[in-house]
Amino acid sequence: MNTHSIGPKGYCVCPKCGEKVLHQAGKPCGEETCPKCGSKMVREGSYHHQLIEEKKKERGVK
Repeated sequence: MNTHSIGPKGYCVCPKCGEKVLHQAGKPCGEETCPKCGSKMVREGSYHHQLIEEKKKERGVK
């Protein structure tokens, strides 16, 4: 059982350029690549997304 699931709805977000795409149920965002820059996506609101946003704030990046 996947204990890290956030549910079927939401978005995948690119940590590099900020592009958002609709999350596809059953497919982890980490398997998606950004349509703009090609980076791996993360799930919006996930632990990893929160860490990325905190680091951006520390560096003063929007």
